[in-house]
Amino acid sequence: MDRAVALDRVADIVDLVDRAATDDALLPVPVREVWVYGDVALGLDPIDRLDVYVTKDLLMRGDDDRSAAFEERYGVAGVGKTVDADWAETYPDSVRANDNGHAAPERCLAAHLIADDEPIHLEVCNASFSDNVTQRLRGAMARDAYEEILDPRGVCLYADGRRDDDAMAKLRGGELAFPTLSGALEMLGLDEDEAAEAAAVMRERRAEATGRTVRGDVV
Repeated sequence: MDRAVALDRVADIVDLVDRAATDDALLPVPVREVWVYGDVALGLDPIDRLDVYVTKDLLMRGDDDRSAAFEERYGVAGVGKTVDADWAETYPDSVRANDNGHAAPERCLAAHLIADDEPIHLEVCNASFSDNVTQRLRGAMARDAYEEILDPRGVCLYADGRRDDDAMAKLRGGELAFPTLSGALEMLGLDEDEAAEAAAVMRERRAEATGRTVRGDVV
């Protein structure tokens, strides 16, 4: 993906999230933060994949009646509880379920925000990017599962109802400086050998991924 195209796609996502917070645009769940990380943050052009991270909020109120009606009609449970009922009724083709048949917020967000064939990875979590980087690193190191580490080199473009146009301008201008992946992992506490091994595994796993992918996480 050309860098300019990737950043335009990120801007589209930020625009939609911003409209949902201020106007009448609908999303499956409220989104509190939008980040980009990895290759696009580093200024590479072109990039193999665009990595986007969103912090979601839980729905504040459930709607049992609409949930039952939607499940009866479409066979997906949890609408009105885990994802917004108004959104689901407006965009029924974008409703996605997990393996248990319940509406999955991360899959619904991916279906709503990203086309099936776009080389974009979407991370969705209830925690902020920086908090999740730390939690994922601890868990991955405890299990020797380096592929689960989240690349810590990220840029926040939207948070708590405010977009950061300055950060976007710096991204477009390639003005942001980051360390190498192994260097960034060392800054988080890994020793040199661990950081190098983890970075190699992360790059290998990344090279295997194609098309649109999504991962949901709870911290």
